[in-house]
Amino acid sequence: MTSSRIVELQRHIGPLRERLGAHPVYQSLRSLEDVHTFLGLHVFAVWDFMSLLKALQRNLTCVDEIWRPVRDSNSCRLINDIVLGEESDEIRGKFTSHFEMYVAAVRQSGGSMAHIDEVLSRLDRGQTIHQALNAAPPAARHFSTTTFDVVKSGCLPAIAASFTIGREDLIPLMFTELVRDLNEQGHADTSILIDYLERHIEVDGGEHGPMAEQLLINVCGDDDVNWRHAETAAANALRARIGLWDGVVEAVRGHAAAPAANASVG
Repeated sequence: MTSSRIVELQRHIGPLRERLGAHPVYQSLRSLEDVHTFLGLHVFAVWDFMSLLKALQRNLTCVDEIWRPVRDSNSCRLINDIVLGEESDEIRGKFTSHFEMYVAAVRQSGGSMAHIDEVLSRLDRGQTIHQALNAAPPAARHFSTTTFDVVKSGCLPAIAASFTIGREDLIPLMFTELVRDLNEQGHADTSILIDYLERHIEVDGGEHGPMAEQLLINVCGDDDVNWRHAETAAANALRARIGLWDGVVEAVRGHAAAPAANASVG
């Protein structure tokens, strides 16, 4: 059965998922400044996720000027449904992408989006993705480079696996609780961020997660080569996420050590 192949894939990458689940990143976030540090790096994952999404849409639907029927109408419907929610979700009576909602949430809470703003500005000025990513912090640059290398490879099983395995359920409920606590304590207005996180959990767990898994099954079929590409890409995506989380922990420790260092001067 094809469905057994994804179970096998998940078993093989289980140790990497366990490393992510036990990562110290969330325990290291204790203040609003720590949360802002996390958000400033994690926004790159929110952003480049959309490129994985659109790569799947380009491959599984017809977006050419002259329309032709697609071979797999089931996958076409699945990806179009996911695109609808991710690119133009209805939030509080307005339509917005989840990326734009995320950016608005960070700015509402007083965080900076300077790095992602500069990357997008460089792209608008005609720079290549690798040139533009030079403006990103090292951990985010490495993470997004891994993503765009998969996108540019054109390998559909790898793109689908990066999208499905690497991204859908990696922000735990504990982070949502931390943000809610900060909001209740009056440290900052994080109401949009809470809405984003709750919507993320609701949509990915109840809708997009199962849909993305079915997409991966459809794309790989019973082809051994496809599943090997998928497993390699999934493992690389998880390792890149571990690297991103390592970068958050390092950055949090860096700004936590700075006041102590300044206090010792003189």
